[in-house]
Amino acid sequence: MVKLYNTRTRQIDEFQPISGNHVGMYCCGPTVYNFAHIGNLRTYIFEDILRKTLQRAGYDITHVMNITDVGHLTSDGDEGEDKMLLGAQREHLSVLQIARKYEDAFFEDTKSLNIERPSVVARATEHIQDIIRFVKGLEEKGYAYIADGNVYFDTSKFPSYGDFAHLDVDNLRHGARVDEDGNKKNKTDFVLWFTKSKFENQILTWDSPWGVGYPGWHIECSAMAMKYLGDEVDIHCGGIDHIPVHHTNEIAQSEALLGHRWVNFWLHGEFLVLQKEKMSKSAGTFLTLSVLKEKGYNPLHYRYLTLTAHYRSTLSFTFENLENAKNTYEGIKSKILELRKQAKQETSKPRDEELKTKYIQEFNDYLYNDLNTPQALTVLFAVLKDVDLSAGAKLEILEDMDTVFSLGFKDFQEKNLSIPEEVQMLVNERVQARADKDWAKSDELRDKIASLGFTVKDLPQGKYELLPLE
Repeated sequence: MVKLYNTRTRQIDEFQPISGNHVGMYCCGPTVYNFAHIGNLRTYIFEDILRKTLQRAGYDITHVMNITDVGHLTSDGDEGEDKMLLGAQREHLSVLQIARKYEDAFFEDTKSLNIERPSVVARATEHIQDIIRFVKGLEEKGYAYIADGNVYFDTSKFPSYGDFAHLDVDNLRHGARVDEDGNKKNKTDFVLWFTKSKFENQILTWDSPWGVGYPGWHIECSAMAMKYLGDEVDIHCGGIDHIPVHHTNEIAQSEALLGHRWVNFWLHGEFLVLQKEKMSKSAGTFLTLSVLKEKGYNPLHYRYLTLTAHYRSTLSFTFENLENAKNTYEGIKSKILELRKQAKQETSKPRDEELKTKYIQEFNDYLYNDLNTPQALTVLFAVLKDVDLSAGAKLEILEDMDTVFSLGFKDFQEKNLSIPEEVQMLVNERVQARADKDWAKSDELRDKIASLGFTVKDLPQGKYELLPLE
């Protein structure tokens, strides 16, 4: 039995699919105008753990994720600048070139983190007619109105609008939850379709019954989720920042159109924080996976770090924390490589089957209780320490756990790092340069070492680690 914290009910509920053994799951995807930061990627790791846990529990999953390649403003409301247009102007590329560049980069990042690709990846630009039909349906039912050429959702027609996020709609102030827009009848109304763009050079536009324009951000998720998952969805996921605006608006427009509850379970991942601030591209406080790799970290070191905190807990990122995660991960790797050697020479032990059943049950119990990965990791370490288990049995349990952890246990290989004499000489010179505080020479030598295919990771007390460039 899987139990999950449901934002809709604000409690941990027993999960039951709507239809038999099949689970329809929709996850809010990236706005592809820049690289995903590691805070974004934490959310996708949590969703990957959710998917693999449900599969472990025996469910069939259809996992749908959108790609926002049009119409997302820098504010979650209807104000701010167009993120896609900003990206195009920044890099002197077309909007679609920007979208494809960063979509590809996103999936390269998720692949390196062992995140399974969704069953369906739906680009907003390829679902415009689905969106238009959705908006027309809302208009026909009296939930939409036109003001200054734009089509708005009328939240006053949806009495439960604030329930999901526990919003006090009557006392919302402009500039707090929402931004000022003189066309809105109500402070919480939002745009379904823009024909009057605030941008002179809006590039991506389409014909519609209301004029040439483009969709608002919130409408795309509802339209595409319904297209692929029908009018009842088991699970909808996203970051916790989506609750007060984006997901609140999705619920309003979807349930207004359908006339019944749309999603049974809403799951939200907490923030990754950097120096006590939420990681944010718009604020300039973000790190990418590429930066971590440049500093000598394997993406799976970061995946391991995220597993040490519950997905509903804020995770504070520091390089000290990442270094600790790396050391633990590499320690697990060393133990697994040693177990493989032992397993070739060792026979099974009397309690192997009994203990395998015990540990896998404990692991499942933690995972099935709202994805408690920190506690699930304690089972992993208990297995490694258990003297009553044979090496072969330990490997079986660990590899079974890794179908969810996805830390690459089966891929671990002995590293035979052959260091060319020229590289070692340069490394020795650099050690001396750093001892002499000749930082310019140190940087020059580091670049020479990199040109020969290696990177030097500086450690405390003058120590270093030499790694091959990936």
